[in-house]
Amino acid sequence: MNDDIQFLKELQVELNTQVNDCQAAPRFWVVGDYRWVECLEDNAERYYVYLPSAGESYEIDSYLKDFEEDEELNEEELEEFRDIGCPDSALDWIQTYRDEDAYLVPTKKEHFIRENTMFLTKEEAKRHIESNHYHYTNEAHTYAMTAWRAPKVERLLRILCEFDFDSLVEKGESYESM
Repeated sequence: MNDDIQFLKELQVELNTQVNDCQAAPRFWVVGDYRWVECLEDNAERYYVYLPSAGESYEIDSYLKDFEEDEELNEEELEEFRDIGCPDSALDWIQTYRDEDAYLVPTKKEHFIRENTMFLTKEEAKRHIESNHYHYTNEAHTYAMTAWRAPKVERLLRILCEFDFDSLVEKGESYESM
């Protein structure tokens, strides 16, 4: 029992001294990350090219870089390849020389909250990201959230932050001496 009380006392100190990341109480932390999602062309930050013949899509700049390093391009392919200046001209080249049904997919980077993450302290969330980095992108980060209109969560966190856990130790000692 004393180990549990010591844990609660240490948690209380951490809860009361950690940064709040400008988030209202009751707060908790999750893992925030980024992913590329399809979007309207006007909002595109980068393009993927979908090749139906391969059943795959590729980030277009990486796809083109592979061809740039490929020594098997004939003179005509190479000459037109050098004229690529935008995603549309890249698509024209790909449709001519690789897959006539290829098409561009505009994408943008989107922030999202990783599922199944919830931490009482920012430090615990940081350790989780470090320990499980292989599940996340290199842009994964702690993200503070408010348990909005969650009275039981608010009450529990208030108890954890305010309760005098030393009084439990004193009461436990007085019961043991009886």
